Amino acid sequence: MSLQRPHSRALIAGGTGRVGHAIVERLRADGWTVIAAGRADGDLRTQAGAAALIAHAVDELGGLDLVVHAAGAGFVAKPIEDVTDADWDAALDVTAKGTFFLAQAAAPALREAHGVLLIVEDVASFQAWTSFAPHSAAKAAQAMLTRLFARALAPEVRVCGIAPGSVAVAAGQEERRAAETLLGRIGSPADIADAVVYLARAEYVTGTTLVVDGGRLEQSGRRFNP
Repeated sequence: MSLQRPHSRALIAGGTGRVGHAIVERLRADGWTVIAAGRADGDLRTQAGAAALIAHAVDELGGLDLVVHAAGAGFVAKPIEDVTDADWDAALDVTAKGTFFLAQAAAPALREAHGVLLIVEDVASFQAWTSFAPHSAAKAAQAMLTRLFARALAPEVRVCGIAPGSVAVAAGQEERRAAETLLGRIGSPADIADAVVYLARAEYVTGTTLVVDGGRLEQSGRRFNP
């Protein structure tokens, strides 16, 4: 039995990436009409780019019931002493500024539909990843924006975050990343898509982040330093 909303119109920003694509396919399988937006469809680094993307989606779909921010950039390993201005710009632009501007632009349509804004965060917002300092800081800012917009857009709009752990792992890193979890295995983008479906339906949940990490944050007895 399908449990989608009567009007199931979704925009997935970052919908062409590994995690975003899984979200798009899962929602479509559940009967949603989905626009999967990549970098060529809207520049989330700017207010104008985010506004244009939302305007296109509203025009194409006739409104929006769900917006997912799954876009990201600036995930580059570097020692702290080598981090540059450009590294900070790359990490903050799409992740922090892009989240803010996308939510700002989507707010009227989501309010009208009593819709949902979901933000794909990262467990990096809870941990000090010294090799990914700008990324960790940008994700921490993004997690704050989840709570900020939940408060700003209530009660018409629910806003939640999803913090993935190791679900899109580079080849050769699977065993190492699996050992960092309580479950002893890595996840997959489909696990994040499951979380999106749950939160899109969870009508008494807002202002919180669902951690989907196989217990990585709770793992003890082993030190690791991404």
